[in-house]
Amino acid sequence: MFVEPRFSNTASTHAGWIEVVCGSMFSGKTEELIRRVTRAVIAKQRVRIFKPHIDVRYDANDVVSHNKNTVESIPIRHSKEILEKSEGYDVIAIDEAQFFDQDIVEVCCKLADQGIRVVVCGLDMDYKGQPFHPMPALMSIAEYVTKLHAVCMRCGEPAQFSFRTHESHSQVELGESDKYEALCRKCYNLANEK
Repeated sequence: MFVEPRFSNTASTHAGWIEVVCGSMFSGKTEELIRRVTRAVIAKQRVRIFKPHIDVRYDANDVVSHNKNTVESIPIRHSKEILEKSEGYDVIAIDEAQFFDQDIVEVCCKLADQGIRVVVCGLDMDYKGQPFHPMPALMSIAEYVTKLHAVCMRCGEPAQFSFRTHESHSQVELGESDKYEALCRKCYNLANEK
């Protein structure tokens, strides 16, 4: 069970930390990021949200969940841009962290060291069921890690794998239910046997 950390209205007077929300596609990661950001706004904290520039599935600028909930964000090309655009904020939220370069780990540490609450979400595994870097490194340095599960689209059990339903060998391929299914371990293994 996730225990939400206490909030502060002034980032510089309290210790910062890193929260990672991970899981498969369709597990509600972005929905959880939006929920946490909304609570921070209610607490009158200064919040800024970032996403990778390549994620244009629903909107070129905003972070949008599969449920169509939306928050304003800043698309960026390189993770170090986050440092340049984070001054004066209490909470920094980062969506789809698996699409960022390895510097995202250092960026999150620097932000937390400055007393900022950092909320990061992303896929923990790629379509091959392998760790999706840089997520494992972020999970290891985070104070809080929440792993969410989708519902297996074949049997209804909890799902932790993102199965690609079409032929492609690129690790990064944006898509939704037109290209991916959330599957449990058993269904994932059966699908890979075909």
